[in-house]
Amino acid sequence: MSKRRLSLREPVVIAFQSLRAHKLRSFLTLLGVIIAVTALIGVVSIVEGMNTYVAERVANFGANTFYIQRYGLITNAKDFLEARRRNKKFTMEDYNYLRERLSLAEQVGAIDGRLKDVRAGRESLEDVSVRGVTPNLVDIFREKVATGRYITDGDYNRRALVAFLGTDVVDRLFPQVDPLGKSVWIDGLPFEVIGVAEKLGSAFGRSQDNFVNVPLTTFYKIWGVGPPNDGGLTVGVKYLSPGVREQAKDQARVLLRVRRHQKYDEKDAFGILETEGVTKLWNQLTGGLAAAMIGIVSVFLLVGGVVIMNIMLASVTERTREIGIRKAIGARRSDILLQFLVEASVLSTTGGVIGVLLALALTELVAATTPLPMRTPLGAIVLAVSVSTAVGMFFGIYPARKAARFDPVVALRAE
Repeated sequence: MSKRRLSLREPVVIAFQSLRAHKLRSFLTLLGVIIAVTALIGVVSIVEGMNTYVAERVANFGANTFYIQRYGLITNAKDFLEARRRNKKFTMEDYNYLRERLSLAEQVGAIDGRLKDVRAGRESLEDVSVRGVTPNLVDIFREKVATGRYITDGDYNRRALVAFLGTDVVDRLFPQVDPLGKSVWIDGLPFEVIGVAEKLGSAFGRSQDNFVNVPLTTFYKIWGVGPPNDGGLTVGVKYLSPGVREQAKDQARVLLRVRRHQKYDEKDAFGILETEGVTKLWNQLTGGLAAAMIGIVSVFLLVGGVVIMNIMLASVTERTREIGIRKAIGARRSDILLQFLVEASVLSTTGGVIGVLLALALTELVAATTPLPMRTPLGAIVLAVSVSTAVGMFFGIYPARKAARFDPVVALRAE
């Protein structure tokens, strides 16, 4: 084992000495590898960062939860127009029908909404999401109570004028003031503030805290149902456990198809949204980007590998006499082969490490100066360095074999 370490140490030292002696040539040699690794790490960091961001901020519908509404995930105009003709808006009757029959559900809630202007004292806020909710939505959705309380069954049954606020509304209408017990005015009606939600943050620059929740019964009493072309209610279902997710979805699907008198070969006249579906769609989109970048990275690696091979061939020619001397004093063909393979690998590995460091610096800069989420997994770094090393070894085989096959007598005569 110690002998093998000694045989590897010498070519590694020679390779680093060559790098130091020819800095500009070494940099130009490794430029393709550096660009490829930087691009690879950069794309992986963006994709991983966006995937994490979407999973936490956009597709996080709550634990063991899915939502049923008029439209599902639609990615093109044709499907949307078809769904608009086929799908009917959800109503309170649909909600009650599901609530009474979904045996695999722990909670079944509902939500509807409009954009309204909200006022308190001299302060006002435009285009606030005013939402009518059932009391159990706090157990289904991500909203949690920070102070005060949520809407109760009593508020719901008596159609009370009470409001549960998001932090954006509180910050704007009640700066440095406790909002509990105060009133917010919506369309000329005073709603007593009973609670404030925990901050959710933003998703793609859009705030998720700009809302006012009121009892759904109050909402429909004041504003009624929306126009025929809107989506109507959204029904939230929290199923009993992760193990019954598919069964709960199938049960809801069957109940709704029966209620809407759909034939077996017809598409669902409704949509089901869940975290897994949104995440899967997003991963498909980012997968296309990743595939395109792999092609670009491969081109840079190919160019970098060819440059390394040419430089190693030049190095073999320059060191022909040295090879002859080494063979004359007992070096085997395998020793010469190993020497040049190690030198090519060290070259490409160095390029990979430089590329990783450059990529990490760029990702930190992007994360600090832009809202773009970045996340660099350790596996991507290991993969990038491993690939760069493999490129050096592959493209170093031909120069190494050429050096190993030199006739020592001929090599010693070289000038």
